[in-house]
Amino acid sequence: MIHRLRLLSLAACLSFGTLTAQEEDRSISRLGNSIAAIAEGQIITLEQLRTELEPILPRLRLESKTTEEFNKRLNEMSQQILQNRIDRIIIVKAARDKGLIIPQSYIDSEYDDVIASDFDGDRGKFIRYLKQRGETPRDYRKQIYERVAVSVMRQQNRKSETEVSPERIQEFYLSNKFRFYQEEAMRLRQIILTPALGQVPADLEATTTRIMQALEDGRNFGDLAREYSTDNRSRTGGDWGWIKKADIRQELSTAAFALQPGEYSQPVTLGETTFILYCEEKREESIQPVSEVRSIIENILSGEIARENQERWLQELREKAYIKYFI
Repeated sequence: MIHRLRLLSLAACLSFGTLTAQEEDRSISRLGNSIAAIAEGQIITLEQLRTELEPILPRLRLESKTTEEFNKRLNEMSQQILQNRIDRIIIVKAARDKGLIIPQSYIDSEYDDVIASDFDGDRGKFIRYLKQRGETPRDYRKQIYERVAVSVMRQQNRKSETEVSPERIQEFYLSNKFRFYQEEAMRLRQIILTPALGQVPADLEATTTRIMQALEDGRNFGDLAREYSTDNRSRTGGDWGWIKKADIRQELSTAAFALQPGEYSQPVTLGETTFILYCEEKREESIQPVSEVRSIIENILSGEIARENQERWLQELREKAYIKYFI
């Protein structure tokens, strides 16, 4: 049973208005351990919310253009943090009521991994860290259990329909065609020629002429790229994959996108480097047909359904839980 549903702005409690950053920090520190909420007998204090909010405040200040915007975003963030804490408590209770068992060996492994990765394997350093936080190793193992329990319970209740109906896919496609717009693109191959140390421009020009003659004689562009190109894609036949106009310099994109599949360009020289371009395939700008994006839409809709199911499950837990708000 939720005793009090109205959650007042933590920003209002902090009286942020037009205070300076230092004044804001002093306002936060005065909150002390006042109670923000009680969930299933566990107290959540304003101090706990302050601890989670503090690292976020500089970014909020930087991104907010006005005091009103700052207060609004701070209010939203504080509500989210408080709700997340409450949800964790009621999910862990649901896990215990269900008899969910997390093997002790798994908890021990997670515990040891933290010491190894975050404290260079120094258990003494880890214990000192816990003391600074007013915690014990037992407290930390309990946190590991709760974190894993929440993850397991969320996963078990994040169900989606095994099959999304064709009608729903079509409806989504028609309402979101803009999401499936694709720019003009081409699969590009390039032969890139740069002068070697001590090589004179005439040598590079002679190489370019040989390549152009070989192309006129019908030689395979990829084979010539493997033989002559000086960049690291030569071994793949100069294959640069699918590109859009914005992916390469304008001088090159102008020459490349003037080509049709199977055509090659005249040499393009930029500084000391010469480029010869080849169009492998081309794709005009278009809206992808639903047949090409069906699997994408199914994944999107399945994710939406899963989130809806999990939110419904969470709402049921909240309605059954004892939650009382004090702010």
